[in-house]
Amino acid sequence: MSGAAERLFSAEQRAALLALRQELHRHPELAFQEQRTAARLEQALRAVTPDVRRVAGTGVVARVPGRDAHAPAVALRGDIDALPIAEATGAPFASETPGVMHACGHDVHAAWAVGAAHLLAAAPAAGDVLIVLQPAEEIGRGALAVLESGALDGVRAIVGGHVDMRFAVGRVVADAGPIAASTDQFAIEIVGHGAHAARPHEARDPIVAAAALVTALQTIVARRLPPGEPAVVTVGMISAGTAGNVIPERARLGGTLRAIRPETRAALQGELRAIAAAIAQAHGVEAEVSVETGTPPLVNAPGPIAWARAAVTQLLGPDALTSLPSPNLGGEDFAFYIERLPGCFIRIGARAPGQEAIPAHTSRFLPDDGAIFVGAAVLGETARRASAAMENAEGRTQQAE
Repeated sequence: MSGAAERLFSAEQRAALLALRQELHRHPELAFQEQRTAARLEQALRAVTPDVRRVAGTGVVARVPGRDAHAPAVALRGDIDALPIAEATGAPFASETPGVMHACGHDVHAAWAVGAAHLLAAAPAAGDVLIVLQPAEEIGRGALAVLESGALDGVRAIVGGHVDMRFAVGRVVADAGPIAASTDQFAIEIVGHGAHAARPHEARDPIVAAAALVTALQTIVARRLPPGEPAVVTVGMISAGTAGNVIPERARLGGTLRAIRPETRAALQGELRAIAAAIAQAHGVEAEVSVETGTPPLVNAPGPIAWARAAVTQLLGPDALTSLPSPNLGGEDFAFYIERLPGCFIRIGARAPGQEAIPAHTSRFLPDDGAIFVGAAVLGETARRASAAMENAEGRTQQAE
């Protein structure tokens, strides 16, 4: 199925996209530090269109003209930042930046966005398509920075996607409904009284309280939510003390709350605070809770995701469509875009035949090159269909007036 996507590109374009992906992978950069990445992507996009500019510091936006300059514009988003992980893929183009790698496939996302620009230049959409190469997705701040820059003012719809090594190259998840979760972060500081470890009765031990709190927090999902409601409460950090014979005054916990419905998101935050307060009271300590709101849930509406499903069927056939095996509780700041304008987000298979399904955000994550061409073709065609839908909607509005 992926061969059909590759055939949309000339041999020269295929070679250029593969070289681009490898160069980006070899030189990864963290969120809002993507200067070299942005410069290289500007160069690649100027081979397609002269209308290329920087936004949000290290983001890049290129405008690919449509057939009608007066038709509504749409956007196609790729992200470009890497993660603070030491690479262990053994790839010939492995990261040369110590402790930093493209462990989430953003090198592929950037390359397929450039590939889509080539396809849209050759077969334009009804209106202009903005190719948005967004920084800082991994910290959940890049999409808001792009929106705040005004780069998408006047854009009527947006499409995006993500590699997924659970699925073979040529398979695409384009489902309506939840596709990613909210990503709130919490911190809890437990304040007690210190003492000698040999005389614990003189203390109000924050470590014992912290241990009880970690266990109690797991009851939020297990006992406070309906069994079928997807949610996560994870304590990922805990720290306290400086010596084995000292009971400290403070203990600190940090973690994440994940949900796919706003009601569940609010419930998780409320239960977190209530349980922390109750555990603190039971142990004679104080618990100071803070919650940092992250990305909202990403939910595909039926209308916009139909653009992607039609694109996949046209390019790869109906058998290419697949579904997530279970709800995805990972986060995606693309959700900020579709809070403000119609859009859809798909997951694109990135596992070669015989390749192991390595999880994202790990040191051996390495999507197959074939995903570049599938992503470019499907997202490019989805953008065309989004553009046509917006043009038709505008036409109906004008007729009604």
